[in-house]
Amino acid sequence: MLTEELAKHTAEKAQEGAPELPNFITFLYHKFGKVAFVGFLHHWENVIFAWMVVIVLCVVAYLAYRKRSIMPSRLQNLVEMIVEALDNFVCGILGPQGRRFTPFLGTLFIYILCMNFFGLIPGMKSPTSNLNTTLALALCVFFYVQYTGIRNLGLLGYLKHMAGNPQDLVTWLLVPLNIPIHIIEELAKPMSLSLRLFGNITGEDVLITVFVGLGISSLSFFHLPVGIPFQLPFIFLALLTGTIQALVFTLLSTIYFSLMLPHDEH
Repeated sequence: MLTEELAKHTAEKAQEGAPELPNFITFLYHKFGKVAFVGFLHHWENVIFAWMVVIVLCVVAYLAYRKRSIMPSRLQNLVEMIVEALDNFVCGILGPQGRRFTPFLGTLFIYILCMNFFGLIPGMKSPTSNLNTTLALALCVFFYVQYTGIRNLGLLGYLKHMAGNPQDLVTWLLVPLNIPIHIIEELAKPMSLSLRLFGNITGEDVLITVFVGLGISSLSFFHLPVGIPFQLPFIFLALLTGTIQALVFTLLSTIYFSLMLPHDEH
């Protein structure tokens, strides 16, 4: 019965667009779709799964922080190692002034990484396979970067940066050309961040879904509730690519901050 529902849901999603594995909210919707609360869960499932990741991270952070000591526990030691590695990563690009951006960029990396992996848990879904989620994350980076540029360079310095930092007559004459180019460049950054993450995670989910369906169909003549796990190698591949995508998103975000910070030559 479960296998039939899985195949039916996958076929429906394939007709609508990219196929995806059903999650527990999908099963609830197919069983109790007329219930208003279940319909609400189904409509907002990406937001719900994103909040589930937030809750898990908050619980882990609370457990690591609650009983902190000079002789750390395994959890505290693990969390401290992750924080130190992220701080070294950010400061290695931005320099000592980058430490104040470590909480934001470090949280961004961990949050995206956990959302990428969340869909590999049976019954769950990766919120980053939805464009709304990745675009929201990219817009957070975009507005924070613009705010950082105005705060550190000043309004006139920010406008001068957008004009290409003109220094002589030729560069001042190029200002009318540089300003629209820089505006388009800044607006393209959140689009590229969101589409890259969305496309890669969606591609992983589609690949796993296709091979799950292939494994089920290969044993369908036995009418068994299971199939051959053809998707298993691609789950390990998804772990690798999910980590890479979280790292790429964070790395590019860090570089965007670097471009807005004043440098010695300025």
